[in-house]
Amino acid sequence: MNNMDFLFFSRRREKQYIPSHFHECFELVYYYGKGHTKIGSTSYTFRKNTFALVTPFTEHDELHLNEADVLFVGFYSEREGLSYLNGVFEDDQDGTIENILLRMKTEFVQQREDFSDMLNLLVGELSIQLIRLIGTRKAPKQQSDRMNYVLNFMDEHFRQKISIQALADLAGYSYGRFRHLFKEKYGVAPLQYLYVKRLNYARSSLILHPEKLVSEIALDAGFVNDAQFCSMFKRENGISPKQYRLFKVRAND
Repeated sequence: MNNMDFLFFSRRREKQYIPSHFHECFELVYYYGKGHTKIGSTSYTFRKNTFALVTPFTEHDELHLNEADVLFVGFYSEREGLSYLNGVFEDDQDGTIENILLRMKTEFVQQREDFSDMLNLLVGELSIQLIRLIGTRKAPKQQSDRMNYVLNFMDEHFRQKISIQALADLAGYSYGRFRHLFKEKYGVAPLQYLYVKRLNYARSSLILHPEKLVSEIALDAGFVNDAQFCSMFKRENGISPKQYRLFKVRAND
């Protein structure tokens, strides 16, 4: 399935810095100026008519050395080979990648009939041309390593909104296959693992931050709302968060 998630075109200021961030989808940034970017743990230099390709959940930043335009697109693609392509690359002499992005921009601006379907078709064309231009790379990790990578990601980002489908995409498996492999390897379903991490964090916060409201702690821990948090907390601990906090405070007096 090829789908566009976002499309932006803007002008970066001289010495403008874009802080490190990540997306659940692929991102392609086409440059018309000079600067530096760090994708994952690797630093790159970009210049006019080069582009950065960033895989899902890979942290990256940018420092622009001069004022220039940028065109960037976020997309989903199941094209085999794209999942391990991170870096800055040079467009070909025909400007193949740039031309596809400009066609996307035209469709997005004009919004003619069925423009969203056309954008998704262009994402498919973009995926193919990226592989033709860059080539494919073998998956650098075996199955166990990929699952460990996802687990480490969950440990680091459990307080953020994370869908199981996004984690499956990160591991390179279908939704059902990922859930099966995760539970087989770690003895717990991935969603339950996230809830346990959030509950443990919230339990500590109740004691360490007595000035915070329960609703604040719930949201800070990654729960949808305090009702969900209180329900799960009581089910796991037998008492409400407020009762737990009061019990711990009295025990420490």
